[in-house]
Amino acid sequence: MDRISNYSPDALKAAIGSGLLSFPVSTFDERLELDERRYAENFEIVLAHRPAGIFAAGGTGEFFSLDVTEVDRLVRRSVELAQGRVPIIAPVGYGTRNACELARRAESAGADGVLLFPPYLTEADQAGLARHIEQVCSATSLGVIVYSRGNARIGAELLPQLAERCANLIGYKDGIGDIELMTRVYTTMGDRLSYVGGLPTAETFALPYLEMGVTTYSSAIFNFLPKWAGDFYAAVRRRDHAHVYRELHDFVMPYTALRNRRRGYAVSIVKAGMRAVGRDSGGVRAPLVDLDDDEFAQLHSLIGNRS
Repeated sequence: MDRISNYSPDALKAAIGSGLLSFPVSTFDERLELDERRYAENFEIVLAHRPAGIFAAGGTGEFFSLDVTEVDRLVRRSVELAQGRVPIIAPVGYGTRNACELARRAESAGADGVLLFPPYLTEADQAGLARHIEQVCSATSLGVIVYSRGNARIGAELLPQLAERCANLIGYKDGIGDIELMTRVYTTMGDRLSYVGGLPTAETFALPYLEMGVTTYSSAIFNFLPKWAGDFYAAVRRRDHAHVYRELHDFVMPYTALRNRRRGYAVSIVKAGMRAVGRDSGGVRAPLVDLDDDEFAQLHSLIGNRS
């Protein structure tokens, strides 16, 4: 029997813009198979720190390495664990038909919205991206957040017509970091959309993005330092520059320097952080690689007593 979402698209739009968002890791066992017991344990810790929304099996959750059945399992488990206390947003992506099928599965699982990742491999112009987004929006009644990143750079000129045709298009997540583009998007669309900061280690950009109307971001650090992440977000929202820049200097910038050592470490370092605080969630699947022992020791030291 299909589950029914607790959030209309408009309610989801309001919810995700109201606070910090979390991307739980997908927990694996020693064979890199899903470990739902550890997933539930971490999910409850994340939930206890009251995020405004949870993105199940998202980028930090290694969506790109999960098969369709695994995505479905994690979305359904997340819905069960949340019990309507927080919106659950499911990942959709790859080709348009696959994305539409994932959107239908997400709705059947009881998810409250979907995050549309860039299409797999191919480049596309704005007209092609418009067709892609519109077909996904038509495949579900759930609220849809588009992820502007990589080969899906969604321009401001594309959004007004899409918003007119797709009432359930409710969010724009920026994973590019182009200040001019983000300013154009916000000045074009205003409060028609909710805006999410989606760059790796989004804390780095949180304060300047707030001035552009981006009231929230998805925090991967939330996985292993949920209290720190919540305190940092609160400081951003009250524009406490002293707190924000102290933590950027002491923790975030050294963390990003370690993250930047290899491609894909934006996910690997989060799983290493989980292990560093005593909540091992397994390694990462190929094509990613885990931090080496020296890098893990540096991260462990950097985390220190913040957990």
